[in-house]
Amino acid sequence: MNMLPVLVSNPFVDRFIEGGPLFMSLILICLILAVVFLVFGFLNLKSNRDKSKKMTRLASDVSILGLVFGFLGSTIGMITAFDAIESIGNISTGMMAGGLKIAFLTTVFGCVTFILPRIGIIILRGLQKA
Repeated sequence: MNMLPVLVSNPFVDRFIEGGPLFMSLILICLILAVVFLVFGFLNLKSNRDKSKKMTRLASDVSILGLVFGFLGSTIGMITAFDAIESIGNISTGMMAGGLKIAFLTTVFGCVTFILPRIGIIILRGLQKA
């Protein structure tokens, strides 16, 4: 019996790699920073309200930056796909659909990076006003 660990493919990691390392990494950094700023915002809620508000603004700005990186990566991916189509000439619809799918992965990840911190920002702003 073989005791070697079985490598299981993770769909999230697969999509991350498919989306391209540059833009997906930049978007991931934005997501991590937004979460860190939110955590600091919640931790400073009682002791330092001004710092909590500053962290909320930073989380908001970084999440928007992640969204913009997503759209930029998608646009560059689509331009690259259309360049490949232009150079090849006759291309199958399956190949075109695959290229467009990869181009939109950064947009989806950018939207997730915007939406998840936005939920925390809404909660934090509600608590700051209370």
